[in-house]
Amino acid sequence: MNKSNSQPVKLIRCAIYTRKSTEEGLDQEFNSLDSQREAAEAFIASQVHEGWKALPDHYDDGGFSGGSMERPGLARLLEDIERGKIDCVVVYKVDRLSRSLLDFTKIIETFERHGVSFVSVTQQFNTTSSMGRLTLNILLSFAQFEREIIGERIRDKVAASKRKGKYMGGPPVLGYDVDRTSKKLVINEKEAELVRYIFKLFLKTGSPTLLAKELNKQGHTTKSYVTMTGHPHEGCPWNKTHIYRTLHNHLYLGEVVHQGNHYPGEHEAIISRDLWRKAHSILEQNCAARGAHTKAKTPALLKGIIRCGHCDHAMTMSFTRKPSKKVYRYYVCVGATKKGYDTCPVRTVAAGDIEEVVKRQLRAVFTSPELIERTYQAAKKIEADEMERLRTGKADLELQTLQSEKLTEREVIEAFDNLDQVWDELFPAEQARLVHLLIERVTVYQDDLNIKFRANGLQTLIAEMKNDEGIHEGGLEHGHEAHAGS
Repeated sequence: MNKSNSQPVKLIRCAIYTRKSTEEGLDQEFNSLDSQREAAEAFIASQVHEGWKALPDHYDDGGFSGGSMERPGLARLLEDIERGKIDCVVVYKVDRLSRSLLDFTKIIETFERHGVSFVSVTQQFNTTSSMGRLTLNILLSFAQFEREIIGERIRDKVAASKRKGKYMGGPPVLGYDVDRTSKKLVINEKEAELVRYIFKLFLKTGSPTLLAKELNKQGHTTKSYVTMTGHPHEGCPWNKTHIYRTLHNHLYLGEVVHQGNHYPGEHEAIISRDLWRKAHSILEQNCAARGAHTKAKTPALLKGIIRCGHCDHAMTMSFTRKPSKKVYRYYVCVGATKKGYDTCPVRTVAAGDIEEVVKRQLRAVFTSPELIERTYQAAKKIEADEMERLRTGKADLELQTLQSEKLTEREVIEAFDNLDQVWDELFPAEQARLVHLLIERVTVYQDDLNIKFRANGLQTLIAEMKNDEGIHEGGLEHGHEAHAGS
């Protein structure tokens, strides 16, 4: 049937992107960018029967290398894609978009996330067709392979360097400065005295919370420094998280840690091993004592978020006391209790076992670059959706507030690193609060387990940590729930 006699053709809004590496010839009346645009317009005109229409906006980058993402025309293009103004991007050749396969992959991922097609005029590369999508998948497969190879090389280099005791960067640490020439840690004597004072004062107080209060009372702050780009970073008041990080930092012993292994560092130690052992002896005693004290009062770690994958019913806590007086905890499928245990293959699961699995998975997020990136991207999507809703509703004040609280990937990484380092020192109730803040649902199957994370929970957590509230005795402040893919 002729399309003119069927439903109207959907309008495809086409953005033309052009780029030239050098500024040579750009002052001519008809230059390379004009030539690229003319070819793209001709191609779009040939697809008018499919509803294609060239947008009047010019996304041009004259004098910008394709090996960099720092291009104003490309930035405007991606912004308009984020705003839903574009359905298809047309270029003269693929390398006009990017000469870096990794950057090209990132750009295409943005296109796909917003349902935008990509067309190269001279190379018959068109993701609106099945062959174009196949070609794209092949390119992305090679890009993924390249990413993994680069990642392995970086990890191997970091591991080799740390085995030699080299400092591999990261946020500056109280007690040390970084020699930008040698890239080594050198002792900052004034700050080193504060570090020694913290360890000695902890031996007297025995409490990170009391120690933080005393340091704040005396006017001490965390590390102040200037970034490599010249931006000052002021120290902030101490909290319990800062204390735990200081007391567990092996740099102060003159060591470098990598994947649980300790290596002699190139830098000098600030504290003695005797002082370290005394402080950690108190930490271990505190952990054991408070664990025993709060164990019976601690709510079920997964209460309210654990469900049976077979019956799609909630699972509740149940207890069994053996003749030895030992208590065993179980999560029981509500559907099985109502309809009979023979109707559900899941029935019951040992609470301790499944809680350990969930906690391991959560801590894996803290140290996994891939999972951090996925969580960060999910949080960004929620932010973008919320900002678009506020723009539509013209809620200027709320929009400004949300923009000012946007997460950076560095904040995500640092927040997870903080949590990983203090996790074992948290009260069970604090661990439960974190689990409920970061995890939306735990679904149990007969031979499997699925964990669904809350992206907005991460945003709430980091906002609190940015405000220096940290993780305190009463748990974290309650955040807003939001759905996010696992």
